[in-house]
Amino acid sequence: MKKKQYIHITKTERQEIAILQEKKYSQRRIAAVLGRNVSSISREIRCRKTKGNYDPEKAHHKARVKRQNSKYQGMKIVGNAPLREYIETKLQEDWSPEAISGRIHDVDRQLKYISAKGIYKFIQSVYGARFFRHLTYKGKRRKPKNTVPVTKLENRIFIDQRPNIVDIRGRFGDWEGDFIVSGRNGSGALLVLHERKARYTIIRKLTKVSIDTVHQFLREMTGGVVMNTLTLDNDIVFRKHEEMSRILGIPVYFCHPYHSWEKGGVENTNKLIRRYVPKGTDISKVSEEYILMIERKLNARPRKCLRFKTPSEVMHENNLLNVFKKFRGTNPIKQKNSSVALEGSE
Repeated sequence: MKKKQYIHITKTERQEIAILQEKKYSQRRIAAVLGRNVSSISREIRCRKTKGNYDPEKAHHKARVKRQNSKYQGMKIVGNAPLREYIETKLQEDWSPEAISGRIHDVDRQLKYISAKGIYKFIQSVYGARFFRHLTYKGKRRKPKNTVPVTKLENRIFIDQRPNIVDIRGRFGDWEGDFIVSGRNGSGALLVLHERKARYTIIRKLTKVSIDTVHQFLREMTGGVVMNTLTLDNDIVFRKHEEMSRILGIPVYFCHPYHSWEKGGVENTNKLIRRYVPKGTDISKVSEEYILMIERKLNARPRKCLRFKTPSEVMHENNLLNVFKKFRGTNPIKQKNSSVALEGSE
């Protein structure tokens, strides 16, 4: 059945609402008389009141002004040169409209505020259509991969036993880890580490995915980063997790099989990385410089959960970023063929 199109309440209906209110009709009875949904009548009276009273003339004026302002949202950006330049720059840096709006509201207050909805309308207009490709793509949900029998990972400590302080993000140093692998005809992978509290991301390219290379990378990393826990999925490369735990000197926890959402931070980060390294990419041909560019973009992206600060800013404020910069200048695993940039990269 075709969905019935909503029709805005008319001026005549507003006059009838006022008359029926004077006759002490309930909102449900008013809705029945006008052939409207009771929620529409309730919202109309609640939102259009003036000093506690419903005046049909004033209510109609408020509704008309609101609709005019709503239609103006796209032009609000076009008519403000500094605001437009700011929004276009941030869209090109792959910030979401919500992140841009929140950043203006909470941090860059010298600019005229614009809602995320207003930025979307700008992108949908002829003035901002070219920025549509910078919006985050929501792909299909991945199906469980049954190629690796998870029973080979013995003596795992599941996420249920992880301390509550990790779940509530009550401290720095609790990390989630995952891999982004090459396409069928490629080789190598990206090891992605995501800090739960600051939402800081570290990305490393591994030309060879093996237990030894992963352990070597993590061993080098512990000298430069605060680590309290590490949460992983059930990849077979982590089967020597007890040895890894001893190397790191921290407990290592695992999600339940096929419950990747239990480490949602790194999963969402992987989706953002996939904008720059699409599925099917041969990661061995992606340059270290390109990977570093992706890492910088993610850590310079405002997050609503951080009150629209960036992960880098949060790390700066807690005197943790210098440690990362020192570590980022080293490469614990010597790479080969790392000078070739991803085809089509900007």
